[in-house]
Amino acid sequence: MKKDKLRLCLQLLISFMKIGVVTFGGGYAMIPIIENETSKKRKWISTEDLLDVVAISESTPGPIAICAAAFIGYRVVGVIGAFCATLGVVLPSFVIIYIISIFLKEFNSLDIVRYAFTGIRAGVLALIIKAVISMFKKAPKHILAYIIMALSFALVVVFSANVLVIILSSAVIGIVASYIARKRGKTL
Repeated sequence: MKKDKLRLCLQLLISFMKIGVVTFGGGYAMIPIIENETSKKRKWISTEDLLDVVAISESTPGPIAICAAAFIGYRVVGVIGAFCATLGVVLPSFVIIYIISIFLKEFNSLDIVRYAFTGIRAGVLALIIKAVISMFKKAPKHILAYIIMALSFALVVVFSANVLVIILSSAVIGIVASYIARKRGKTL
């Protein structure tokens, strides 16, 4: 392996370990941190590409952070980059959970731990809201997008519809609408 590839693999591993160690609350809470580290700081992918990564990660099995790490790592160095980035994002959580599991009974009964998790949940909510706002700003703005968004939200929240069905249906609607628009010489 060339020195450049080795250096990039190490950067991917360390960057995604930093993301994995400081992020609580799952993939949506990680999006702003992934964006900062991979788009703004390292310039590995564009912010628009990250929006596509999130969309693809939503439609593939597995957590968003792992799918995003694999995609970004692959984009930067190939298969070995995908491995390093994925290992980096998973390793901190694995180590932390392993350590917590050893001391779970004592750890869970501490007031300071309960208070800390109360604060962490509030912080995670803020990160998720930031991710929603950031994705909304970058998403296409046309009537069909607003209709799909509102209908998807209503179906999930009110009727507890299967999220996978919503994602696949939204994709099909987007493909069909784009095809019809192109036939008419327009774009969505």
